[in-house]
Amino acid sequence: MTDTPKEGKLARFLDFTQLVDMASEAVGGKVLFATDDFFAPAENLIKSDSPSFREHEYTEFGKWMDGWETRRKRVPGYDWCVIRLGIQGVIRGFDVDISYFAGNHAPRMSIQAANLEEEKLPEIPPRGVRTGCAASPEELEAIAALKSNNWSHLVAMTELKTGSPSCSHNYFLINSQQKWTHVRLNIFPDGGVARLRVYGTGQRDWTAIDSQEPVDLVAIAFGGVCVGFSNAHRGHPNNVIGVGRAKSMADGWETARRLDRPPVLENDENGILLIPGCEWAVFRLAHPGVITQIEVDTKYFKGNYPDSCRVDGCVLTSQEEEDMIKQKWNFPTQKWKPLLPVTKLSPNQSHVFSSLTLELQDVITHARLSIMPDGGVSRLRLRGFPSSICLLRPSEKPALRFSVKGGFRTNL
Repeated sequence: MTDTPKEGKLARFLDFTQLVDMASEAVGGKVLFATDDFFAPAENLIKSDSPSFREHEYTEFGKWMDGWETRRKRVPGYDWCVIRLGIQGVIRGFDVDISYFAGNHAPRMSIQAANLEEEKLPEIPPRGVRTGCAASPEELEAIAALKSNNWSHLVAMTELKTGSPSCSHNYFLINSQQKWTHVRLNIFPDGGVARLRVYGTGQRDWTAIDSQEPVDLVAIAFGGVCVGFSNAHRGHPNNVIGVGRAKSMADGWETARRLDRPPVLENDENGILLIPGCEWAVFRLAHPGVITQIEVDTKYFKGNYPDSCRVDGCVLTSQEEEDMIKQKWNFPTQKWKPLLPVTKLSPNQSHVFSSLTLELQDVITHARLSIMPDGGVSRLRLRGFPSSICLLRPSEKPALRFSVKGGFRTNL
């Protein structure tokens, strides 16, 4: 039976915006259909960057807008579009951003969602260049096979509120535990929306993995997520566990320069800089497991890569994680077990390491990447094998159990 959440309510609790945007083009999100793209195409909804405004720019169809804007409707109905999520999983919240659309924004909207099997989807015609266009009869016929008007409502019809011209976010908290693969944005009756952010966590069928091959247990697409960090001057740490290779520095995590750097830098006999302090990010694994290989990629970070890094792991229950978040991850050092000791890094390079000896390869649920003294990292991969331990709240359903690959042990 479908897990039907309560109607989406305008939210002030915005912690979910620290999660990944599952619809973003950066993680493979794709617009499959829109009823109308006259002034600006629906593909703008899933751009990874923030919306912008060009005051004096016009196209042959009207004012240039950085969002999805339909024509002023002169026939019955309303406008809507369908987006395939790049990361499929649990949706925690939406941001319907109408920045720069004052005077021509959509007055109301609703959001529906579905969990569809890819191999059973009908063939949808490619969209191509859409500005100035409305959906063709062929496109309408193809999308009708999805029966999207019957999808579950995550947000009921709600009035959109404008804020300042450059910052008009409408946040909605979602309580569903269901996995979703597609969303449908309805606007009533027409108008513009700058961005649609679909925040959540990835979800993977762990029964389908090859138990003989290591898997990236921290991957954001499988459910890994950053749950704390010291500094994010440019780029959220969630970027480093993102999909595929980084596309630029903007697709990584970069901290500000630490102000406690000594006036004159020195290093030790191993070439490691002697600098107090570090920056860090803590990640909850997509599934508890044993880490056997670590990759730290500094691609694109040439003059701002970290001098060195280390990786540690620990085991935390859900309640302990909540407590640590409240304490800003200030807990005893002995909680952490070393996965990778302090290791020198190089610019613009992927570094692959085997984790430590078998005696130290224990099951972990959380990992901490520390970079010394500061700088940027494009990707972190923690490859290994899912374990059988389950650390859920009593009210949660237990996860399926798995065995650790032979040769590794757990002390739990």
